[in-house]
Amino acid sequence: MNLHEYQGKALFREYGLPVSSGVACDTADEVLAAAKQIGGDMWVVKAQVHAGGRGKAGGVKLVKTEAEIREFCDRLIGTRLVTYQTDAHGQPVSKILIESCTDIANELYLGAVVDRSTRRIVFMASTEGGVEIEKVAEETPEKILKAAIDPLVGPQPYQARQMGFKLGLNATQLKQFTNIFMG
Repeated sequence: MNLHEYQGKALFREYGLPVSSGVACDTADEVLAAAKQIGGDMWVVKAQVHAGGRGKAGGVKLVKTEAEIREFCDRLIGTRLVTYQTDAHGQPVSKILIESCTDIANELYLGAVVDRSTRRIVFMASTEGGVEIEKVAEETPEKILKAAIDPLVGPQPYQARQMGFKLGLNATQLKQFTNIFMG
């Protein structure tokens, strides 16, 4: 299953995790209206594609004016974004996420994959969140925590707590993390 960033953030909101105010839009006019709805004098606009590396490929930008918003949307909506994770044809851009700017104290990576060799889902987490998790995996694999899920019993709270402690989460964050981990 592939989720766009805006869909993942909707799940985070559902579980009580704080995320930036944002709206996923289909047109430049919708993005401009969303900027007014969100308020503020600076936003981040992000092309929604199923690939990492959007920032380096020009798919993420801080904007301060309506003209910058419109230029970004007109340049990307209806095109294909090529990143280091896509093939030469890239991924189609049909939505733009616009968000309020937020000061980020720290960022975590959380992902789940199917390990075909063990036939288990493996949750992965790292304090090196944000960008280029593949580079982290290659250069400092010890910074990626893993928890294999037994298909007969599913995810267990102790696995979430162990991972949360290693990530340095406080009590409130640990509870939120466990809720997400348990689904």
